[in-house]
Amino acid sequence: MEYRYKTKGTCSREIRIQLDGDIIQDVQVIGGCDGNLKGIRALVKGMKAEEVISRCSGIRCGSKPTSCPDQLAQALREALKK
Repeated sequence: MEYRYKTKGTCSREIRIQLDGDIIQDVQVIGGCDGNLKGIRALVKGMKAEEVISRCSGIRCGSKPTSCPDQLAQALREALKK
């Protein structure tokens, strides 16, 4: 299943997620810090979505109330509901 999520409060604009059941097959973040997001992408591939949600929820970017990892957790929560 492919899921697209419009981010809120971050430099990135969109997160595209490929799930096979609850396993993350791929993540692509549009915009944001390219190198950091490529690293996150490599780390989360093959992980269970719930594990990524628990690890990434609540991470902040500077003084912002959210971050790209936190937005990924939110996107995964929504994707799992569908």
